[in-house]
Amino acid sequence: MLVAHGIELRYGGAAEPVLGGFDLVLSQGEVIAVLGPSGVGKSSLLRVLGGLQAPDRGRVAMRGEPLRAVDPRVAIAFQDPSLLPWLTLEANVAFGLDFKHQPKLSRRERLTRVDAAIAEVGLDHARRLYPVELSGGMAQRTALARCLARNPDVLLLDEPFGALDEVTRGEMQELLLKVVANCGTAAVLVTHDIDEALLLADRVVLLGGAPARQLGAWDVALARPRQDYIAELGALRVAILQTLRQAVRQH
Repeated sequence: MLVAHGIELRYGGAAEPVLGGFDLVLSQGEVIAVLGPSGVGKSSLLRVLGGLQAPDRGRVAMRGEPLRAVDPRVAIAFQDPSLLPWLTLEANVAFGLDFKHQPKLSRRERLTRVDAAIAEVGLDHARRLYPVELSGGMAQRTALARCLARNPDVLLLDEPFGALDEVTRGEMQELLLKVVANCGTAAVLVTHDIDEALLLADRVVLLGGAPARQLGAWDVALARPRQDYIAELGALRVAILQTLRQAVRQH
């Protein structure tokens, strides 16, 4: 689905890169979690993967074609759902479907996509509500539905559940897995939460160091739901923490 090779990023034209030599291969239906401390360049990397920011070096390809700008097959969700307050939930989900870089759709096709996306996240009952009337979880579901309405091949998620309470966060995590399973969408999830990464991802990639680089990658070959795999998840968690601490000591 998505391939990144040799990605290098600099901030403000600095001589030293903040992220160097990053590679990623994302397959259909796969969830990859990118872990790392704050300031390591995770969000910037996600913008590169989404075509919002050009890397200083390296390349990104979508289904074998170079990705040099925003692509309608890639949808991005951020921690802030960024809903427009003057639009209803339904209109927020539809927003952007008629933009220049989106595929040309008839009005009926747009309505069909919006209806399907709202149903997928379980918000049919709230489609006429405005953002001020939505809970935090409902707002994030709306943002996810806005992504799904584009029928994306790839979902890029920048800590989308970080501001939610524990119960709502768990519900959104389950919803993400349901969406990936139902739609066959691949996903890259940026997070600083090791437990979230281990519960959701097929593969966990750890960034760290200066310049940041891939410190390690772990396949999570456990059936879902994973909450009962206490020993296995604990062993992976320890391995990730040990790798990160070793990198900090070396730095």
